[in-house]
Amino acid sequence: MTEARPQSTARRERGVGDQKDTLALYVHWPYCARICPYCDFNVVRDRGRVEEQAGLVDAILTDMTAQAALVGPRRLASIFFGGGTPSLMPPEAVAAAITQARTLFPPDGEIEITLEANPTDAEAGRYAALAEAGINRLSMGVQSFDDAALAFLGRDHSAAEARRAVETAARAFPRLSIDLIYARPGQSVADWTAELTTALDLGFEHVSPYQLTIEPTTAFGRAFARGTLTPPDEDLAASLYEATQAVLEAAGFEAYEVSNHARDVAARSSHNLHVWRGGDYLGLGPGAHGRLTLAGERTATVAHRRIADYVAGVAAGAPWAEREALDALGAAEERVLLGLRTVEGAPLTLLHALGLSETAGPLADLIADGFLTLAEGHVAATATGRPVLDAVLRALLT
Repeated sequence: MTEARPQSTARRERGVGDQKDTLALYVHWPYCARICPYCDFNVVRDRGRVEEQAGLVDAILTDMTAQAALVGPRRLASIFFGGGTPSLMPPEAVAAAITQARTLFPPDGEIEITLEANPTDAEAGRYAALAEAGINRLSMGVQSFDDAALAFLGRDHSAAEARRAVETAARAFPRLSIDLIYARPGQSVADWTAELTTALDLGFEHVSPYQLTIEPTTAFGRAFARGTLTPPDEDLAASLYEATQAVLEAAGFEAYEVSNHARDVAARSSHNLHVWRGGDYLGLGPGAHGRLTLAGERTATVAHRRIADYVAGVAAGAPWAEREALDALGAAEERVLLGLRTVEGAPLTLLHALGLSETAGPLADLIADGFLTLAEGHVAATATGRPVLDAVLRALLT
């Protein structure tokens, strides 16, 4: 495992651009064919809500136009369709959103346009239409290539379907990422290493391996509270994390963010990097979060969570349940929290704005203890610091 260090200035600046002049879009499509037992996102069962979905598409387009008037002229940096399961979104609706975004925020050249998908045979049959609509990067929620694990995770696809979907997606899209979940109950390091190693033969350029998190509001959370679900202990979870890093590094993947690995710089998610670097982005759709610079202030927005409330709010010119201008300290702290997740790290000037110094206090201590490193005006987590980043951040910011 190599130590995380900020990139050289020339490499770091490529692709960043002037964050104040650019804007990314996040579009939330809340519908799912089924609700996974570990999921605490803002999702609902699909159940053929055709009329409701048509109304939501109209609301998203209307909301985009209204927010464009609010933020003023910007260049489009990227678009990300998340959910939920946006691969269930009608391809013509996806195309309409992309076309309108390009019109409202003309980009400089080609941009990354990502859509999240599930690897069922039915959804794989829609990949070509989604590519035709303008999607050029697919993020596939595979979660596992083991049938028993998929059943435990409540997924509605098999391992064979997942492999077929990956192969289909590789033909339809120039860029492909997959998500995997590990640290499942009963999972050994050997089992996970074998599963991950086998998956790497499929040829995707980006992988996001996530440790299973037990959220209290989910079915898994309730099972954990009853004592019927026991996740791996901390030592085993740490060993699984280390195995993940070792297998992916050996295969040529760089951990450019705590839970994101790319085969090379070009394979990194430019949308996620835009967000982690503190760029502005519109949040469109029920419950979507956004960050906008309005009247010189960093402003956090959260759309109404319920579909009906969001649609009604957009019609009334009030799509947000919350809109809050962050003070300078709050904005700097958020940038540090996001930046330290990446290999680039956070600018030292942001830590100075929080009253932190590299010569004394918690920042100096964390650098001396090998959890953080300072180079070229950026502070980044080291290989020692990344697995315990939450604890590092607590020590740094509280």
